[in-house]
Amino acid sequence: MTRILLSLSLVFLFNCQNQAQNHTKQQEIINAKPVEVPLENGKARAYFASGCFWCVEAIYEHVKGVKDVISGYSGGHTKNPSYESSNTGKTGHAEAVEVIYDPKVVSFSTLVDVYFGTQNPTQVNGQGNDIGSQYRSIIFYQNDEQKQIILKKKDALAKKLDKKVAAEVYPFQKFWVAEDYHQNYERLHPNDPYIKNVSVPRLNRFKAKFPELVKD
Repeated sequence: MTRILLSLSLVFLFNCQNQAQNHTKQQEIINAKPVEVPLENGKARAYFASGCFWCVEAIYEHVKGVKDVISGYSGGHTKNPSYESSNTGKTGHAEAVEVIYDPKVVSFSTLVDVYFGTQNPTQVNGQGNDIGSQYRSIIFYQNDEQKQIILKKKDALAKKLDKKVAAEVYPFQKFWVAEDYHQNYERLHPNDPYIKNVSVPRLNRFKAKFPELVKD
């Protein structure tokens, strides 16, 4: 009986996710013209969603040339998303990060390499045991140059794996900063079981795969 209830729950969950992602307003977001964020004090900004933002934030914070990483929400059709609302799977938003970086030190192209190289690129609607549309992979572009970089790397990866790459490619619209307690979570909560068992191993895989990109 328990397994039946679990199966029904998963069916309901994925139906909700699909409805959220196929929402009319969601399609408007996907088809919108990208918003380009201007440089500020010589620093650029890039936006990525790849599962739990605690994990992604920790990875990019260790990349040379990255000055700061902020956890938040992006890609959805609702305003002022919160952790609770995004977890319903009905907002269209995914947990995302804003990466503030020095383009003279690290390129957008390299940040994309880190993105694809630090996740399970074929997993749909989640990463690992974090399952749901709020954990889906989305990579955001702000102009056509960035879009072409993303699409070429995604296509090359799909050919290499001989599998479909799950990451969605969205025009960037707006980034909503997450609640304060989510910021710098991996660094501030080293003894959290999730951090020890999921975030740190994922961070260590990044360090092993991209040793030349790790900050001293």
